[in-house]
Amino acid sequence: QERMPQTPPFAAMFDSSGYNRNVYQSKEDNCGGLKYHDNNLLSGSLEALIQHLVPNVDYYPDRTYIFTFLLSSRLFMHPYELMAKVCHLCTEQQRLSEPSLDKNRIRKIAPKILQLLTEWTETFPYDFRDERMMRNLKELAQKIASGDEMYWKNVQQLLQNLIRKLAAVSQYEEVLAKISATSTDRLTVLKTKPQSIQRDIITVCNDPYTLAQQLTHIELERLNYIGPEEFVQAFVQKDPLDNDKSCYGDRKKTRNLEAYVEWFNRLSYLVATEICMPVKKKHRARVIEYFTDVARECFNIGNFNSLMAIISGMNMSPVSRLKKTWAKVKTAKFDILEHQMDPSSNFYNYRTALRGAAQRSLTAHSNREKIVIPFFSLLIKDIYFLNEGCANRLPNGHINFEKFWELAKQVSEFMTWKQVECPFERDRKILQYLLTVPVFSDDALYLASYESESPENHIEKDRWKTLRFVSKV
Repeated sequence: QERMPQTPPFAAMFDSSGYNRNVYQSKEDNCGGLKYHDNNLLSGSLEALIQHLVPNVDYYPDRTYIFTFLLSSRLFMHPYELMAKVCHLCTEQQRLSEPSLDKNRIRKIAPKILQLLTEWTETFPYDFRDERMMRNLKELAQKIASGDEMYWKNVQQLLQNLIRKLAAVSQYEEVLAKISATSTDRLTVLKTKPQSIQRDIITVCNDPYTLAQQLTHIELERLNYIGPEEFVQAFVQKDPLDNDKSCYGDRKKTRNLEAYVEWFNRLSYLVATEICMPVKKKHRARVIEYFTDVARECFNIGNFNSLMAIISGMNMSPVSRLKKTWAKVKTAKFDILEHQMDPSSNFYNYRTALRGAAQRSLTAHSNREKIVIPFFSLLIKDIYFLNEGCANRLPNGHINFEKFWELAKQVSEFMTWKQVECPFERDRKILQYLLTVPVFSDDALYLASYESESPENHIEKDRWKTLRFVSKV
């Protein structure tokens, strides 16, 4: 029996120069609708690229090619349309539908087709929430497995793993919906006098290190549920060669990415709420110093997303205007963190720190050293500009594959980071607080801020009057 081609872990897709682009091909510069330069695939027609994805008896596509094409092809066609074409090509080329198909032939090709299906279902499982995808997958798998016990077991295993993943994501989405409902309910109770029902963060967790660890739990769990395709689906637009219909009109398909962005915003507002709520100046100063310590520990862990959310919460104007409070704070530690996350020169300091954490992660011996949680909004922005800055198609109608190598390189690095298991012990009480405690809106923050330290000028006084009037209505 021929062995199945092996799927290496994501990190193995990187070579020393950063990314392995040398996909299997003939030496010619132009080969069956694909264009190469120095062994790098530069461009090709959609049909040729699909053909290049399909294994045959003598050929199995390079793993970097599979990932890159499955990631980017959705800009040109639905995943279910691609799956239908792949199934058709496998069936036709290998004559899988012939009743007289000999065992030897199927033994040569079956492991390769199964491996391709395994890669697809493991890396892009959310594609299979579409019934049409599932139907095609089962039909092709059945053709391969018919008449051979070993392949049948492999197919069953593949389907079970996929169904388990899809069940987990559905469950996660239900939990998110519940969390969001809980915090809305509590917010209505909070409308009157907040101090009466609101505990504060330091009572719930007085150790900044523990809080940083619990934040890292939330970050890693939410990162883990983002599918790589969500980065591309966020940018799907009308393809001019596609009869002016949007390729992805029915995409549900970025909800986990959106939930993660919402978490960042929630954490910023939570930090601002905790600082603005205490009546006494020294309590507010203590909360600022506490969050500075939490942010510093996030930096040490490699959790840059929580770090940036905390800094942005501390920089919101209802917080930054509290001059008397800040006067009581030892700000040296906070200044260092701000410097690290300074946006000038395109976040140069942060990018340097991120590279350091990524380097540490590659040589890590423990899960703790492997943690890299990027500042997510900036990652999305980088991918957005890469997408906007290069055309998807070249003037000759070919797909610009150079662009998609670059896109896949960024997304696959993220894929490595999101697979890290959190090494810290979970604390349900703290997690519950972070996820469900009500946070103030902008208006409520300003109101609390003006009540703590009176308005200083006409603009602030007018705003305070309006807010007090609205809150009484």
